[in-house]
Amino acid sequence: MLLKLSNVVLIFHLINLSHSQIFTCRTNDGNNVADWAIVYKAPAQDTGKIILAAGQGHSFAKTLEHVVGTHPSVKFLAYNNVPPGIPNVKTKSNSKGVIILSTAADSAAWVIHTIPGFPTAKTPYAWPASETARGHLLICLTISKSQINAIAASLLLAQPVIHYNDIPETETAGMSNLKKLTEGRTRVLPPFTSRRSIRTQSAGAPVTVHIYSKSESSKYDIYKKVIVKALKKTIKVWSRRDNKLKSDCRVPERYIRLLQSPGVINGHNTNLEADDTNWAVSDPGSVICHVDKPYFVRS
Repeated sequence: MLLKLSNVVLIFHLINLSHSQIFTCRTNDGNNVADWAIVYKAPAQDTGKIILAAGQGHSFAKTLEHVVGTHPSVKFLAYNNVPPGIPNVKTKSNSKGVIILSTAADSAAWVIHTIPGFPTAKTPYAWPASETARGHLLICLTISKSQINAIAASLLLAQPVIHYNDIPETETAGMSNLKKLTEGRTRVLPPFTSRRSIRTQSAGAPVTVHIYSKSESSKYDIYKKVIVKALKKTIKVWSRRDNKLKSDCRVPERYIRLLQSPGVINGHNTNLEADDTNWAVSDPGSVICHVDKPYFVRS
């Protein structure tokens, strides 16, 4: 599955939101609401490590406090191809994320990430020491509940491993795709690719997010046949490779350029061997694409 954020740069975008909202994405220190948030943790770096203990002042710790804890009005669905406490799960999905909503207000958030075994539902989460050596990415989008059904439609194609869900039927009744997802009805029928669009909740400057999905039945290369085709621009790709797909410069102004490893991101050293993130940026432009599949022939 591909997540494309239009006209976004890697900063926290602050907005004023109603006090009736129970939770949203948060700024870096966790103290203020945000329309969206992005955290990249480079390999072997502690900065960006997700610490969910009280008082740690972390953006995602605040957003997920009622996922690892409890709140009567906060319900969520968590999916991860490496679910916590369940070893050796067989799946072709690589999707990881959490859909969180309030049953008391039009308040929701979608968190997409790359961390195995995260989060632990209703259980205090401890960052595993083994993951400090790895590079990880987390994205949070503050949304209205009306956007959830489009997200669920995209996830149906990705066939995620859902390891926790307590969203009540009163919330899913008007969302047919979310209802199918929560019931595990992810059988895929043609077409095997889809595009959905959602918007963040900011009243003044909402961010448009395009979600591209394809099932394992699709033979499309998501980088060439989906990302470049949609953007109509050259893209720079940071992703693990299978040594079969190379940079592609056959179509002018629609090149696929592979970023070289090792590299430096915002002053942090990184390398593809230790980085679990896959992403692309448009060139020129300011479009960021998070992809949950590496740059392999069958991705």
